[in-house]
Amino acid sequence: MTDVDVIVAGGGPVGLATAIEARLAGLSVAVIEPREGAVDKACGEGLMPGALPLLNRLGVDPVGMPLRGVSYRDETRHADHRFQTGEGRGVRRTTLHASLSERAAALGIELVTGRVDAVSQDSTGVAAAGLRGDWLFACDGLNSSVRREIGLERTLPASARSARGRRFGLRQHYEIEPWTDLIEVYWADHAEVYVTPVSPTLIGLATLGVQHTDFDATIAGIPRLAKHLADARPVGSRRGAGPFRQRAARASSGRVLLIGDASGYVDAITGEGLRLGFDQARVAVECIVAGAPQRYDREWARVTRQFRVLTSTLVRAASSPLRGAIVPLAVAAPRIYGSIVERLAR
Repeated sequence: MTDVDVIVAGGGPVGLATAIEARLAGLSVAVIEPREGAVDKACGEGLMPGALPLLNRLGVDPVGMPLRGVSYRDETRHADHRFQTGEGRGVRRTTLHASLSERAAALGIELVTGRVDAVSQDSTGVAAAGLRGDWLFACDGLNSSVRREIGLERTLPASARSARGRRFGLRQHYEIEPWTDLIEVYWADHAEVYVTPVSPTLIGLATLGVQHTDFDATIAGIPRLAKHLADARPVGSRRGAGPFRQRAARASSGRVLLIGDASGYVDAITGEGLRLGFDQARVAVECIVAGAPQRYDREWARVTRQFRVLTSTLVRAASSPLRGAIVPLAVAAPRIYGSIVERLAR
């Protein structure tokens, strides 16, 4: 006897999107989340063009600012590519969470305040946080407790566990009228800085670099960006996240399926975490509804393959002596640069 068809561990955007997918497929769902209210996170807050149709099919359309492309920049050059596949959208993480929460509530999805610390499963169901369901979808983020609990945590290679290989993000909002409709990525010596418009009077600014990257010093070291922000007022608290690179032995174990960052993540460098999570949610639900949960690992590999290959290559370049050549190469080879951006935008 089970309480629900699907238990979702984690009530962030990917967890809520997964719950909505399952509910729209006719399944009963309970979401377990320890935090109350809108869940915030340090991130670039840009939804690529491929993410928006996935949200729209769930009946979710968060307000934000149009994003029409990506600009790679250093001190003297920039390479701009405007999306050929439609617009993206800059959306505050709390705004996205509120839109998903409203849709989940309208569909009658149960939200349980709690934490999934222990998981037990057998041939007929899975138990977590006092509930029993037919399936458990783990959407509990980079440092997933479910992934560890079911034995799918995979040790990273020594290079990824080194100080240089462990990358972290910091994010701060600024009250200022956006000066661009592109996601601007400034390649500083030791960090990338992402500028994302999220409202007519607000931008999100995120740094991505090694642990203890000095946020203010990094911004000050980019004169063009520092000039834009000279009179801008910081809004809200500064948030951090990471380390970003995580690995799982596989994407599922029995009746537990890992979705989003919980299933493994390469790096935040291309901003595709949400789109990947929404896509994984779609295929996870399709697999269990079809009575073929064993297909999920293969489908997970299929929908993430391009991202993993492109992002791993870019991360290796960013962590090597080739780092300083990334923007010059993008400027010199706009078709190749544009092709990479388009592949990630989809």
